[in-house]
Amino acid sequence: MPVPNRIAEFHDELVAWRRELHRFPELAFEERRTAEFVAEKLRAFGLDEVHTHIGGTGVVGVLHGRRPGPCIGLRADMDALPIVEASGVPWASQVPGRMHACGHDGHVTMLLGAARLLAETRHFAGTVCFIFQPAEEGAAGAKRMIEDGLFARFPIERVFGLHNWPWLPRGTFAVHAGPVMAAADRFDIVLCGRGCHGAMPHVGRDPVTAAAALVQALQVLVARETDPLASAVVTVGSIHAGEAYNVVPDRAKLTGTVRALEEAVRQRLEDRIRQMAHQLAAAFDLEAEVDYRLGYPPTVNDRAEAERAAQAAAMVVGEQAVRRDLPPCMGAEDFAFMLQERPGAYVWLGTGSAAEGRILHSPLYDFDDESIPYGAGYWVAIVETCLPTAGT
Repeated sequence: MPVPNRIAEFHDELVAWRRELHRFPELAFEERRTAEFVAEKLRAFGLDEVHTHIGGTGVVGVLHGRRPGPCIGLRADMDALPIVEASGVPWASQVPGRMHACGHDGHVTMLLGAARLLAETRHFAGTVCFIFQPAEEGAAGAKRMIEDGLFARFPIERVFGLHNWPWLPRGTFAVHAGPVMAAADRFDIVLCGRGCHGAMPHVGRDPVTAAAALVQALQVLVARETDPLASAVVTVGSIHAGEAYNVVPDRAKLTGTVRALEEAVRQRLEDRIRQMAHQLAAAFDLEAEVDYRLGYPPTVNDRAEAERAAQAAAMVVGEQAVRRDLPPCMGAEDFAFMLQERPGAYVWLGTGSAAEGRILHSPLYDFDDESIPYGAGYWVAIVETCLPTAGT
């Protein structure tokens, strides 16, 4: 099926919703206005149930088909970013220092569009749960919803997610069988030495020299200890030590991020970073304090569900516009927590705006409104692919 005609008919209304959401962005677990907007629309569509305050500000709408059957979940994230918008569009953010720089306003709109159409037709046997999730941007809203009973309260058997991808042409999809996004962990390492006069370093224990050595040593964990075919990243993002030209400080702090596509690689990197920090500190006659925090796990698509997702995308844009050959991204996504609980798939929707400089997390970003029908159509196709058809 191409984009449903009914979605094309109310495309202008969907654009108006998207731009309204764009004007009033909200950060993690503050999405009260957005959640209220979503809940009101779902009730107006005539969904059978609308549940709010799940995982804080999450919303779940439940739609039953014409006959009983399986239950699937479709997820859209709702939160914005702490970025000052510079897009210049008439519907730019009206909230200082906040903007939808990752397209979650578009994600919400596309899922609302699908909910509206499916509520009108209900040509399926089973149940669809429309999951509007808070706090994807670093605050693990998916995990919070799960802890608040998402999968205990709703009998979801499969779950699907979507993210816009400006680096792909509009009207295309990318589907991965296996890892699609990486795990993202953080570390703080403090090297503790003994401060002294910069002209007499021999009477102290210099943590700055050790910090420089540690930055280089950490790269060996990827370059020489990780299988070249198993992707990993160790990035030191900041080093803080001292304040004066002529003083050796007593402490140096390094912070960074670790990315991996496989849990085994992720665990080994954590173990080796801890070990290397302590051993290198000892070599410099220092002590090390290591705070290593696990973040989002890898986002790994179930192969069978990825095939379903690819089939659904092909129903909307044609097989030739579904990419199955793209490498994973080393960015992270908290939909990974949902995929740890249920089989499913996370796909990329091409929006084609990268050539114009409108990329994710940029102050220039604005969601491509012409892509809305493709995303909404994909959600409808997922339902048609996963749930049996039920006629009148």
